[in-house]
Amino acid sequence: MNSKKKKKQAQPRVHKDLEGFSMEINSFGEISSSFSIDTINNFLNKNVEDKKLKERED
Repeated sequence: MNSKKKKKQAQPRVHKDLEGFSMEINSFGEISSSFSIDTINNFLNKNVEDKKLKERED
């Protein structure tokens, strides 16, 4: 008999502002998230440098 062990999915380490964040894709290919898009965008704007704007001269 072959018995397959189910692996427990460990929760990834995340930034403290993203605690509780999860994303899922349903059978129709739709993405659902536990955070709103605005919350995610605000986090990214605050914590990630935009490479396209990095070399831009104002």
